Order: sequence, then C-alpha cells, then structure tokens
Amino acid sequence: MVDVLIMLAAGIAGAAFLLALVRFVRGPSRMDRVVAFDVLTVIAITFIVLAALLENRGVYLDAALVYALLSFLGVIAAARYLEGRF
Repeated sequence: MVDVLIMLAAGIAGAAFLLALVRFVRGPSRMDRVVAFDVLTVIAITFIVLAALLENRGVYLDAALVYALLSFLGVIAAARYLEGRF
C-alpha cells in the first residue's frame, strides 16, 4: 500500500515537474525562469526523497539535503545577479 502511495506521489510530482518545465521554457521574464528553476529543483529533491523511501536507503536523504542547500544558494545568487546587486 505504501509503495502505491509513493508511486502516486511520484506521478503527481512528475506532472508538477512538466508544468514547471513549461514555465521555465516559456517564462516571460528572467525572474520567472529563476522561480521555475527553484520549483524544478524542489521537485527533483522530492523525487530523491521518494526514491529513498521506496528503496529504504537513508544515504539518498543526505544527497537530497546537500542538493537542497546548493539549490538555495544558486537561486539566491541568480536572483541577486538579475537584481543587479552582485
């Protein structure tokens, strides 16, 4: 039953990934693309966590945490660059 719920969550996250990818490609401004990139990284972290739950491997959670921290720093750097304060 848990595996079915994880697969359902992965399907919903996949649909959200496609929608965010469309926003990333078609975004009218650069800031829209930065926000869409942030959403894409959060969804990718979701996939890593779901894989950790599905395979019972805690090391994937460590990788997800590192990826989240690097993603946060990258989005902050991109936003400051686009704002002109970099």
